[in-house]
Amino acid sequence: MIFQNIYIKKKIKWGGGGGVGLEQDSKGKDVDLSIYKGKVLLIVNVASKCGFTDSNYSQLTDLYNKYKHKGLEILAFPCNQFLKQEPGTSQEAHEFACTRYKAEYPIFQKVRVNGPNAEPLYKFLKASKTGYFGSRIKWNFTKFLVDTEGNVIGRYSPTTSPMAIEGDIKNALGDV
Repeated sequence: MIFQNIYIKKKIKWGGGGGVGLEQDSKGKDVDLSIYKGKVLLIVNVASKCGFTDSNYSQLTDLYNKYKHKGLEILAFPCNQFLKQEPGTSQEAHEFACTRYKAEYPIFQKVRVNGPNAEPLYKFLKASKTGYFGSRIKWNFTKFLVDTEGNVIGRYSPTTSPMAIEGDIKNALGDV
């Protein structure tokens, strides 16, 4: 389960706080991820200086604006693990996304997505859906789709554009 330190059949167990379910926003304020219970989540590790930045941020903003009223939440986690392409602070990453791409979805604290110090949320996501290189995150803008019941239903490579998974998002929202 993403939102609690209890994992059962790779499904989020909603409720509670602490452990996996507690993250920090870009200003360092605690956010209990259980507030997203019942929402479809697209969780993305982002970076401001990556070749995929412009297309991904633009399309993430478009998807969010199109589906936020139907229950989609995009959770963006800045990460500096890939060629140091997110070098600034968490607040700078937030300002970049909100100013340049008009992002209205949550931008969290910078995280590590690979290695022994990987964020527990990412450890869970990677264990739930492996990719081409096994569980390791390959690069910036790897995307995970989580349904309203807390199941991790999709993992998408950095080269898969957000608009390319619109159909999967619509299916998860029951909007087909």
